[in-house]
Amino acid sequence: MPSKSLVKWVISTRNKHKVDEIHAILTELGPNLLSLEAFPGAPDVIEDAETLEGNAAKKSETLFAFTGLPTIADDTGLEVISLGGAPGVHSARFAGPVADDAANRARLLRDLSHVDDRRAQFRTVIAFSTSQGTLFFEGVCEGVITREERGTGGFGYDSLFQPIGFNVTFAEMNSNQKNAISHRGRALRQFADHLKMADLEAL
Repeated sequence: MPSKSLVKWVISTRNKHKVDEIHAILTELGPNLLSLEAFPGAPDVIEDAETLEGNAAKKSETLFAFTGLPTIADDTGLEVISLGGAPGVHSARFAGPVADDAANRARLLRDLSHVDDRRAQFRTVIAFSTSQGTLFFEGVCEGVITREERGTGGFGYDSLFQPIGFNVTFAEMNSNQKNAISHRGRALRQFADHLKMADLEAL
């Protein structure tokens, strides 16, 4: 039987921030986690599904088919109550198809400029694809959208999201603090709990 350190899984992203968060929580399980940087010929997956689950599955199943290795993928949405759940599945493209994080945050602040109800939640869905099929794990973190950006850490909407029970944004937390309560951290721990009962080498 090969050692766990020789077991290879793929993280279906080139986003270094996501890779670091996933590594921090799953490393103790033993598999060697490879990002798409290890597969320069990997196909780009168009995230055009109407749900977070659909996008996560599309990415994990496509990259599993390409690499032949168990593949982890996630999709995350920021869901703002007063915007009817928007930007949701369109969070990465909220300000347009080629928008960057700063443009997305600027649009969110504009859309909420005269709104008092600033409740929101981050929701992450993780898909894990193997020869046995695809499994899903979900994590949610509730909070509010601040009226201005605060903090320089994190990525995406982190400088605008203040989780319930805290007086700082995700971008003002260090990585350990954020991973302990974040949507992705919660989904990954649910995933890790499942894996602790699985035969990793048989996946």
